[in-house]
Amino acid sequence: MSKTVTAPGTVIEEKTDLREAFEKGWNVIVWNDHVNLMNYVTFVFQRVLGFNQAKARKHMLEVHQKGKSCVATETRERAELHWQQLQQFGLRTTLEKAE
Repeated sequence: MSKTVTAPGTVIEEKTDLREAFEKGWNVIVWNDHVNLMNYVTFVFQRVLGFNQAKARKHMLEVHQKGKSCVATETRERAELHWQQLQQFGLRTTLEKAE
């Protein structure tokens, strides 16, 4: 916690914990849908997340069989980037705070 003085006698408290901002505390979840083909999902995982064929296929099968897969646990900024990129390829993706 830090304090910022804006005017004489006025103090605004801000929560600024830099360590928390850069911790890998956000999960990127990809959900099953009935639109995208399995080969396409595998391709997207390789392209966006840099997975090799085996890892991409493993996560694709998890999405297909279990309904979802946590494909990455990252900092908030990096997780949002993955979320946006996966959404652009048409995959149903959400972020959730890692526990």
